[in-house]
Amino acid sequence: MDRVCFLLKVRRERLAEYRERHTAVWPEMLAALSASGWRDYSLFLRDDGLLVGYLVTDDFAAARAAMAATDVNTRWQAEMAPYFEALDGAGPDGAMVPLTEIFHLD
Repeated sequence: MDRVCFLLKVRRERLAEYRERHTAVWPEMLAALSASGWRDYSLFLRDDGLLVGYLVTDDFAAARAAMAATDVNTRWQAEMAPYFEALDGAGPDGAMVPLTEIFHLD
């Protein structure tokens, strides 16, 4: 099992809009995440735009690949890209670099 945590940066001027978009994530996106093995997926957003993501999955590489193969993810990522700083053309999914876990209390 992989526990994955990553950081991204949301543009300050788009914070309210980004929060609003996540109050109504498309049902087909939610279904694709679940079908691709994303569990306990949470996003935390600080007022300066720091976004912390956390999820649990059996295999993060496989879960990412499964999502990348879906049309709904392609559409969602295209719509979400303008909300983020410094993606360097990678898109939000491509910019998700997992942090190294150094401690876990079970």
